[in-house]
Amino acid sequence: MHEMSIAAAVVEQVDAAAREHGAPGVATVRLRVGELAGVVPQALHFCFELACVGTLVEGAALHTEAVPARARCRPCDTEWAVGMPPDLGCPTCSGGGGVELLSGRELQILDVRWAVDPDVPAEQKG
Repeated sequence: MHEMSIAAAVVEQVDAAAREHGAPGVATVRLRVGELAGVVPQALHFCFELACVGTLVEGAALHTEAVPARARCRPCDTEWAVGMPPDLGCPTCSGGGGVELLSGRELQILDVRWAVDPDVPAEQKG
């Protein structure tokens, strides 16, 4: 399951950033995940929890933002939702001159919120 390697890489980057900034912990991590990235969100959340153990990211909430796959036909400039399984054939002209994938492959950390107190989950602070 490649979600574990993705989760481990995210945790490693966020943990390093937290240490670099002197943060006591991490409250939330927000990721952008494209429809064509081949990531199962539930599996990623499960693996994220496992990868966080023993790091400054332990206990952080993971939020994922899904990005739908979209394509554009170069010859006729038509844009469409690619869907799953991906349909890369232009619905207007058959895309004989090429199709450009505009979105759907994203897999990036959007932002991280540091925890104020690592012993108190962010949702309980007030």
